[in-house]
Amino acid sequence: MSSSRFRSVQRPRLRFPVIATVLLMAACGGASDEPVEPPTPFPGRSPFLYPEELVDADAEGETVLMVHVTTAGVVDSAYVLEPALWSVFDSAALAGAKELRFSPGRKGTRRVAMWARLPVRFAADTAAVMGLTTPVPAESIR
Repeated sequence: MSSSRFRSVQRPRLRFPVIATVLLMAACGGASDEPVEPPTPFPGRSPFLYPEELVDADAEGETVLMVHVTTAGVVDSAYVLEPALWSVFDSAALAGAKELRFSPGRKGTRRVAMWARLPVRFAADTAAVMGLTTPVPAESIR
């Protein structure tokens, strides 16, 4: 083989794409420094109703929900993260979550839609009690 068939090609320098990539990563990284505030339910009557079929059983339980709160403060989807011993508590928690209204989550000063973990405790002698919401990173949602 003749070495003349192969010639050395000098690669062009990639300054602009590298600089643009670094600047883009820096801009995205700066946004993550903003404080994140979880959505908070508006005060008022609890929408979580104790299931009638368990009144005589005097049952208690806690269901932990994942709720997605929009920028308008409405729950547009929810699912059971940690079920209660009684499945009717899970159903009651999901039904009540649809009625909740929130002050939306925020990232810095911007309203953002986000998932939040919401514990709901049921006891026969009291109304269902909501725990505080905690924001959940999007990558940890199943």
